[in-house]
Amino acid sequence: MSDNNTLQGRSVMPGLTVNDLKASEAFFTALGFEIEDRWEQDGKLLGLMLKAGEARLGLSQDDGKKGLDRVKGVGVRLYIEADGDLDAVAARAKAAGVTLSRDPHDTEWGSRAFEAIEPSGFLLTIASPPKS
Repeated sequence: MSDNNTLQGRSVMPGLTVNDLKASEAFFTALGFEIEDRWEQDGKLLGLMLKAGEARLGLSQDDGKKGLDRVKGVGVRLYIEADGDLDAVAARAKAAGVTLSRDPHDTEWGSRAFEAIEPSGFLLTIASPPKS
C-alpha cells in the first residue's frame, strides 16, 4: 500500500565527480556502459551521461575548487542490478583492463555478482537479480 504523501521514486541516477574523466569513461565503457551525452566547453570534456540498459550515471570532471587531493568514493557503493551473463560482462571488462576487486561469485541471497573500483575510488557491485 502506498501513501500519496510519500515519495514514489521510479529510478535513481547518481552523479559522480571524478578525478580523471577520461579514465572513468574508459572504466565504465569497459563494463558495457554507453555514452548517452557529452558536455564540453571550449573543447574540454566536462561531463558525461552514461547508460546501460535502463541504468543512468552522470560523471563530471573535478574542477579542483575543493582541492584535487580530496578523497572520493569513501562510503559509497553503487549497486547495479543487471540481466544477462555477468561472467561474460566481467570477462569483457577484465580484457579491457578493468581490475576486479572481487571476481564473479554466487551470493548468499541467490544472485551472481562481481565488484570493481572506479579509478576515483567508487565501489561498484554488479549483480543479477536474486533467484526466487
